[in-house]
Amino acid sequence: KLMDNLKKEGVSVDTAEVVEGEISSFSIILSVSAGERSILYTPGTNIHLHDANFCKEDVKKADWLYLNHIQEGSAVIQDDIIEILESSSRPGFTWNPGGVQLDCGINESLNRKLISLTSLLILNEEESLKFTKAGSASAAIGILLKAGARNVCVTCGKNGTVASDGKITFHCPSAPSETVDATGAGDAFGTGATWGLIKGKSLMEAVKAGTINAASVIGKIGAQAGLLTEKEMTQRLNSIKLRTNSISLPNSQFPIPNS
Repeated sequence: KLMDNLKKEGVSVDTAEVVEGEISSFSIILSVSAGERSILYTPGTNIHLHDANFCKEDVKKADWLYLNHIQEGSAVIQDDIIEILESSSRPGFTWNPGGVQLDCGINESLNRKLISLTSLLILNEEESLKFTKAGSASAAIGILLKAGARNVCVTCGKNGTVASDGKITFHCPSAPSETVDATGAGDAFGTGATWGLIKGKSLMEAVKAGTINAASVIGKIGAQAGLLTEKEMTQRLNSIKLRTNSISLPNSQFPIPNS
């Protein structure tokens, strides 16, 4: 059923690895009325991702890579990803570091190299402080840019997102939406923002796209029901006005609005 759904959505499954007798990863999500939730998770087939079955040659053909949270045992593929990012094809790269990378911190050698090759680095506020050991989100952004990330986004939940390309730092408020279920909001933001950059939009427009996609997802139950198509995203970018607050990077000690 999972493979059929991917095909239905137009996602290529040519490099999908099927593990016989294993279940896919799944989560039991306990939600409350305010949209907050606790997630009970089992990795399933994800524990089988290693460098031995990572399709490096196929991945080299991609225009853009998106590395999300991976299991500790799967972190061995990071050197393969670095090799791909340094190859002549030079694909774009979005990275949302997971627990293993956050625990190791910004100065771990592979993390440091990945940051220097990252087109779009996405962290929530808590993750940014843990990863960089900084005292504030703005300080974390400065550290990550100095380490070589081209664009950095720190999401702050209902307080919106702070982002910078090293020239302009700005705050984008959250988009209006009734929070039904917050599951998948971070991934929706990341995919929306990545879509924006792939389409050649500015970082500011890309962050707006991510914000709008996240707002749509939290308005529905589950992580997929609210995801926007390209047509829907384009329409909402034109119709939803999000007033960003631009600040030059040297004056990075800016306030993050409470609402």
